[in-house]
Amino acid sequence: MPLNLNNMTVREALAMMQSRQCTSEELVCDLLDVIKERDKEICAYLGVDGEYALAQARAADLSRSKGGEGRLLGVPIAIKDVLNVKDQPCTCASKILQGYVSPYDATAVARLRAEGAVFLGRTNMDEFAMGSTTENSAYKVTHNPWNHDHVPGGSSGGSAAAVAAGEAIAALGSDTGGSIRQPAAFCGCVGLKPSYGRVSRWGLTAYASSLDQIGPLTKDVADAALLLQIMAGRDELDSSSVDEPVPDYDAYLKKDLKGFRIGLPREYSTKGMDADVEKAVRNAVEQCRGLGAEIVDISLPHTEYAISTYYIIATAEASANLARFDGVRYGLRADGAEDPIDMYGKSRAQGFGPEVKRRIILGTYVLSSGFYDAYYLSAQKVRTLIRGDFEKAFKTCDALITPVSPTPAYRLGEKTGDPLQMYLGDIFTVTANLAGICGLSIPCGLTKTNLPIGLQILGPAFKEENIIRAGYAFESERGRFPMKG
Repeated sequence: MPLNLNNMTVREALAMMQSRQCTSEELVCDLLDVIKERDKEICAYLGVDGEYALAQARAADLSRSKGGEGRLLGVPIAIKDVLNVKDQPCTCASKILQGYVSPYDATAVARLRAEGAVFLGRTNMDEFAMGSTTENSAYKVTHNPWNHDHVPGGSSGGSAAAVAAGEAIAALGSDTGGSIRQPAAFCGCVGLKPSYGRVSRWGLTAYASSLDQIGPLTKDVADAALLLQIMAGRDELDSSSVDEPVPDYDAYLKKDLKGFRIGLPREYSTKGMDADVEKAVRNAVEQCRGLGAEIVDISLPHTEYAISTYYIIATAEASANLARFDGVRYGLRADGAEDPIDMYGKSRAQGFGPEVKRRIILGTYVLSSGFYDAYYLSAQKVRTLIRGDFEKAFKTCDALITPVSPTPAYRLGEKTGDPLQMYLGDIFTVTANLAGICGLSIPCGLTKTNLPIGLQILGPAFKEENIIRAGYAFESERGRFPMKG
């Protein structure tokens, strides 16, 4: 049996299984061994059901032996604990959903299952996807595989850490303001946030409904393209999913960028950017130029308002979405309540963590009588201006290149005492969610202290092929980024 099966990409694993060099059961066994060995320190997973994964793997092997086909037949994939998988827990890393077991598959999960994917386990996250470090989980803190004293990013930090540590072949995450792209950058893997409406959100526990998107975290761009290909497309169960044709993304896996125009937003050259990050992104731009890309200076003038706009809209939607978690229908119900109102209050007080409470309170405030126009309505108007900035920019270029984060992964606990500083770190990612466009995070180097640096490639809405093409060309030139597994 080949060694290090856990380090393979999705496509490598498929090729090995198709050529009978390994089985899905062997692959799952290898991953389970690696998880047992490494996850005590990384803490990427909230739960792994080995028996369930092995049963799926054996079924996949049997199907293949009988001529069965599937674009992911036998490939193990980790799932962020915000996505519903039938007969598995979905706690959103929160105490308030303790004991809840999902009765259905999210649409994205169902589409992977239909292609033969094996579901390996539930990855850790910031509670209800609210955070940038995966320190806000009610259950454990996830560590960066490159340096265990540093954060993996968030809120999909468990998924990114699992992929980077060789504890998963690939994983799913969700991205509301950078929650796929930032942990991908911090952990040195690839993360793709689709355009809003490209992938169905049905079965994704909502944080901010107008911003959330499901996307893959993988070891290379080709795998991200494959998983997106399978998940993308209109879903009657999600009214926000859009009936747009889904291109053949593999056709855009090209090794040059001749005739491709890349924009550099001047507003993204901010003070306080880490010197190693700035240098790595600048070098990446020059690599793209060497591949034939035309580099264009562009402006996104409303960038300075993005963080405040995002945190008004996101918290407002969160306060409405999380009202359903009240101790009545499912999850935690506090003991000793005197009446229903007391039960609501005690259940939510005991069930939600500090960051979730902070965002619910802020969101309720901006929606309250007398403040709605001043905050929420104003933020929606600015959001329209931000979207307009991108629409104008994409008239002159095919994609934009920016850093993912102003800094590499910081130390655990470094920013937990100052949430505002943590929020400001999202400056380069939240704009894509506000505008509804697509974005890709791809490793572009290491700092002097050996921490990964992420390059962000942004494309127009429903033009994921643009970011896939640019990312693949850059990756091909640079070479495959090493995983810590």
